[in-house]
Amino acid sequence: MTVSSAIVSFAVVAGMLTVMPGLDTALVLRSAITLGRRRAFATALGILSGVLVWGVAAAVGASAVLTASRLLYDALRVAGAAYLAWMGIGMIRQTLKERGRPASADAAGDRAGAPTAEETWARSWARGLGTSLLNPKNGVFYMAMLPQFIPAGAPHLLMGVVLAIVHDLEGLVWFSALIFGTQLVRGWLNRGSVRRAIDAITGTVLVGFGIKLALGDS
Repeated sequence: MTVSSAIVSFAVVAGMLTVMPGLDTALVLRSAITLGRRRAFATALGILSGVLVWGVAAAVGASAVLTASRLLYDALRVAGAAYLAWMGIGMIRQTLKERGRPASADAAGDRAGAPTAEETWARSWARGLGTSLLNPKNGVFYMAMLPQFIPAGAPHLLMGVVLAIVHDLEGLVWFSALIFGTQLVRGWLNRGSVRRAIDAITGTVLVGFGIKLALGDS
């Protein structure tokens, strides 16, 4: 296998995984609908940063430790499950708190409590990064898949970074399509009742992912 054929083959596999519905897509969609394009891209970039970290870790063999050690895997799995549940419960609680408030109060509260643009971007990026890094299945995926696409004689670290960047570029294209597509109907989706419904659904999905991750045996 040559370097170019390895990159193309990995791009096909990673591309199929990118467009599959999952936690990452749910988080980016929720950010695009309720928080706007800037925060949605920040969330997406946080997720993609986590993918790059996992790619580098797999290339240097760090993910092998995670795969070999059941204790470390379980610790990361429980931490990830708790993080997802915490985010989901927070969204549900916010939805319940806002339910029944008049539209004028919602608008005034948003203006009074809105963080600065820089703080908002950083918070969204950190949420995406944390979600990606605290999912041990990402590490297991890269540990299982990445070595198969590193040609004999190729530098592992460099090749791992290249493949992770390929995955990130595909993810960026996919997330951009979701974000810009959502903006076309955001005016309707961002109405108070619809926004609260989206937060409640997304929060429930996150809690569900957290429970599934906590109970998983993979």
